[in-house]
Amino acid sequence: MKIAVLGFGTVGAGIHEMLQKAEGLEPGPVWVRRGKADEAWKTDDFDRILADPSIDAVAEAIGGTDPAYGLAKRTLESGRHFVTANKMLVAEYGLELQKIADRSGAAFLFSAACGGGVPLLHNLALARRGDEIVSVKGILNGTTNYMLDRMQTEGLGYEEALKQAQALGYAEADPSADVSGLDALRKIRLASAVAFGILPDGCLHEGIENVSAEDIRFYQSKGLVLRLIAKAARTEEGVSAHVEPVLFARNAAEAAVSLNNNLAVYEGRFCGRIGLSGQGAGRYPTASAVIRDLESILSGARRMLPEKTVRAAADNGSEKYRCYLRLTEAFAGLFPGAERLEQSTADGSLRLLTKPLPADRMHAAAAEIRKKGGCISFAALEE
Repeated sequence: MKIAVLGFGTVGAGIHEMLQKAEGLEPGPVWVRRGKADEAWKTDDFDRILADPSIDAVAEAIGGTDPAYGLAKRTLESGRHFVTANKMLVAEYGLELQKIADRSGAAFLFSAACGGGVPLLHNLALARRGDEIVSVKGILNGTTNYMLDRMQTEGLGYEEALKQAQALGYAEADPSADVSGLDALRKIRLASAVAFGILPDGCLHEGIENVSAEDIRFYQSKGLVLRLIAKAARTEEGVSAHVEPVLFARNAAEAAVSLNNNLAVYEGRFCGRIGLSGQGAGRYPTASAVIRDLESILSGARRMLPEKTVRAAADNGSEKYRCYLRLTEAFAGLFPGAERLEQSTADGSLRLLTKPLPADRMHAAAAEIRKKGGCISFAALEE
């Protein structure tokens, strides 16, 4: 099977390199931006790819939705298979692209879009055939895990940890999608779609931008380790889906995930709890997931999304948990019955341990406090 690659950045170059040795796969042309075709095997003319009958599939590693969406649509309409590592593309247009693939008979696979080299989506697609997936969660963003790990093992502050992550290439110059939790949220939405057949909208995400070195020291004094966790689970109303900082006991599996590694866990009704760990990003881990999808096509795989997958509003009112808070004291009344832990921190804030709260209420309270000019940092307690 001959493969054209879209993009020649970090991941695209890795895919092209791995295709040279992959059994049953043959490298084709690499599409690049206009003016970047500096080798005979590169082209900036996508029509050339579509006009070549020897090309069976296209692997996309451009990122974003423009021009990736248009190229994906044209690829599938031509009857060629399409494999992508682009979580933004699949989260926004995945259902539409799947319908096009169904009409043309082409494969549409995207396991590299969530977890990099960690085969979460691949395994969810296999597991759901004979089991009922109950929940999916994990550390799905290596940048934030690296930062939290350094803050907890080296005592770094947030800005110091971010600079170190950027210097090592783990964080982008604009790290907002990572540190806000948006990147992890996009991934858990895809995991929900593959596991449950529901692509949730209106999901919640709290990142790590408000976590201070003082917060970390306080959590450590309680024997707790902080991680940014993405969660999705079946509920009576559909599925919940959200991202937030979560506190674990020191002996928990999540607490042992160091540096920029990922840990993904799913639970099936019959199989129980299954954990997968490894590098969540990078040239070769992500490229290897793309190659895995291409090899799956050779074995007859055509889709990751269940038939009749739908969009639906996330139900984030079902799950309840206690939270540790640091907040402006004037807003303590929003959490009746909370236990007061420290009357005043270094910035004049108050620390509380709440009673069990629904996820949507906790996130809404944080948004209200910030809208009114107050400060808050919160972390859910895993119990």
